[in-house]
Amino acid sequence: MTLSTSPSTQFDALQALVLAMPMARTLGLRFVSVQPGQVEVEIPVSDAFSFRPGQLQATAVFAIADFAAVAAAGSVLPPGWVNATVDATLKIVAPAKGECLRARGRVVDAGRLLTVCAADVFAVDSHGQETLCATLLGTARNIDASGGAR
Repeated sequence: MTLSTSPSTQFDALQALVLAMPMARTLGLRFVSVQPGQVEVEIPVSDAFSFRPGQLQATAVFAIADFAAVAAAGSVLPPGWVNATVDATLKIVAPAKGECLRARGRVVDAGRLLTVCAADVFAVDSHGQETLCATLLGTARNIDASGGAR
């Protein structure tokens, strides 16, 4: 994700890059908020990704967690840099059921070449009540796509 120097433009570029990915569009991913080092996204609970009515498969849970964590890592990259997931571990702690899933990604440690990031995923019911259903710890590889040095 090549980002500009203006924070709002940088975050718009981050959202546009993520939402250009077919998987993000297929899941119905929506950005709720973006701040330096923190991203919140949501996906609807869809029967297309459920193994029983109203309960998402682990694949969709992993995807939203990965998008949130790595997007948070991308939110602190300098202009001309991009990133990609190189490692992630998901721990499911409750069923992913309700109206939508909400994932809050954050940067744990931003290094030059690697950024450790994390996300908590919440199942949100029809009343807006959140239940933690999974947590992810990941690593994103930072890549200088412009050819310059950081």
